[in-house]
Amino acid sequence: MLAAYASTLDAADPLSGLTLGERPEPAVPDGWTTVTVRATALNHHDLWSLRGVGLDASRLPMILGCDAAGVTDDGAEVLVHAVVSDPDWRDDETLDPKRSLLSERFQGTFAARVAVPRRNLVPKPAALSFEEAACLPTAWLTAYRMLFTQAQVVPGQTVLVQGAGGGVSTALVALGAAAGARVWVTSRDPGRAARVRSLGADEVFASGARLPARVDAVMETVGAATWQHSLRSLRPGGTLVVSGATSGYEAPTELNRLFFLQLRVLGSTMGTRDELARLVAFCERTGLRPVIDRVLPLTEAEDGFAALDRGEVFGKVVFTP
Repeated sequence: MLAAYASTLDAADPLSGLTLGERPEPAVPDGWTTVTVRATALNHHDLWSLRGVGLDASRLPMILGCDAAGVTDDGAEVLVHAVVSDPDWRDDETLDPKRSLLSERFQGTFAARVAVPRRNLVPKPAALSFEEAACLPTAWLTAYRMLFTQAQVVPGQTVLVQGAGGGVSTALVALGAAAGARVWVTSRDPGRAARVRSLGADEVFASGARLPARVDAVMETVGAATWQHSLRSLRPGGTLVVSGATSGYEAPTELNRLFFLQLRVLGSTMGTRDELARLVAFCERTGLRPVIDRVLPLTEAEDGFAALDRGEVFGKVVFTP
């Protein structure tokens, strides 16, 4: 079957290891099933995999991709939850020390078919297209967990989203606004302000700008470049949720600010299968839909990877096998 996979790893030139070609049909262990992929979404995780982060050379060749929407062998339309936990694990899947993601230990979704645990399937409502549904299991699920499980954002609160344009940040803006929060966004690109406002953002500020007031919660995916600004933007008792650090991991902690203002700093990674089901229901009932930058056939996967690597994407890149 046709697939986009990592054939080599290179931290400096990740796209050099991306290969499009034939791969064997997926093996199906007990308790697993096969999904014919109708749409699959690109994530920064796939670029990091090509750099060798989270993916060991001993597992190559590895089909990339975490997200998928498709059809099971019996004709059911489904989304795939990408977090694969131990079969005996019965708690929050993201806390399982043995957990993995599709495309790390198990072949991923950038292919005609993918094998997944049956428990990882979530029904796809007819109201969502396959392309829209494919955007939800990683970036949008990450945003959903950050806002509603970790920060427990409620209508009327003010949320600051650091960075604008990526899959997680666009999801944070759209979900927060749809839930009745006031959403402020920072961005290095003034040209993106109008597009971010169209998602429901109330205000867009330059990165590092002094805000007119302190906020209830900050959603942090940028890391070192915005960390101090995030801490200083919080009201006393406010919450900082961090799910990534694209600009680096090393930043001053300002411990005095943490304890004097009683700030909460929470890590967040992906989300559970139940949270994905709630996210799907939220989108179905509110009419909210993921922002899709472009839809490409899988044969043009390299173009999508290159655009993401250059920072030219607003929302999600979707491939159709």
